[in-house]
Amino acid sequence: MATTTIPEEMSNLDTYPPLFHHQNQTHNPNPENSSDDPIQDLDLFPVIDLQGLTLNPDEKQRLEVACKSWGFFRLVNHGIPTNLLTQLENQAKEIFSMSFESKRAATSNSPISHFSGTGILTPQGTALERGNQLINWVEGFNVPLGKLSQFKYQAPAFDSFSVLLQEYGNHLSRIARALFEAMVKNLDLDVVSSKPYLSEETGYVRVYRYPAKSDADSGLGMEEHTDSSVLSILHQSDGVSGLEILKDDKWQTVNPLPNSLIVNVGDMMQALSDDRFKSVTHRVKVNKERDRVSICYFVFPTGDVPIHSSSYKPFTYSDFRAQVDEDVKTIGFKVGLKRFRFTKDQH
Repeated sequence: MATTTIPEEMSNLDTYPPLFHHQNQTHNPNPENSSDDPIQDLDLFPVIDLQGLTLNPDEKQRLEVACKSWGFFRLVNHGIPTNLLTQLENQAKEIFSMSFESKRAATSNSPISHFSGTGILTPQGTALERGNQLINWVEGFNVPLGKLSQFKYQAPAFDSFSVLLQEYGNHLSRIARALFEAMVKNLDLDVVSSKPYLSEETGYVRVYRYPAKSDADSGLGMEEHTDSSVLSILHQSDGVSGLEILKDDKWQTVNPLPNSLIVNVGDMMQALSDDRFKSVTHRVKVNKERDRVSICYFVFPTGDVPIHSSSYKPFTYSDFRAQVDEDVKTIGFKVGLKRFRFTKDQH
């Protein structure tokens, strides 16, 4: 996808959350010549052809290897129209270019919530802080897909974005089902239906903006973490890199490539697979000169469906979510699956 210049409005300090006003945001006036242009690294990471999963046994084997060795892969031939992805990017930029106050006002009393400073939403949708240190250099919108059709917005941009996200969500639900069913077959799991594990009522999108930061080495857009989901499906836009995954104790940059998505195995899939599949640790670095926009879909089991594994005590996603919330509140970060792992004397 062609690299585009950041709109004038996005360099206006009024569009950023107040948390970021003390920093200088600078934008490259000629992004095509930026030293941060992505390297074409298609051969470095596993690539899965979604259409090939139904036709080619080798593709299913490649999926299994990717989930076991990496916990992550690029997805091609996913069937999402290019023009839909382009419209989503443009609409996201338009919304982020609104003033901070306008964004907050437009999402008040709506299913969409605005947050800043952390990828884990607090009740107020604002930053969690450790002393005077901001955790994450990010703002975004949390979008529960199942509730979008129930609300009309005062800002026309949000109405248009809501329609696009509903269409996008339908594609992502289709993709998640196809991938999950292929993974279940590879693992020979006794799963009759994917519905309880890929609940449409739990599916949501987060639209992220990582503001440019002149001192980019002083913090992260998103601290290192694993996703709590079954699967996470990411669209990286604009050709601005930042996503990094941890592989063999080394951070590796996952550069955006046209017409591909990034799929992460999440904690729930790792538990379902009995640790055969890996919930990948990842983080986001900020860019010194350009904002980065990304759109990620997360899907979870229904809150009461039991997760059974020989490695973990039986739990539900509701149990897991409650434990994560408690850990973030009391110790400041997510512990995750370790809280549910059997000890030696519990087997």
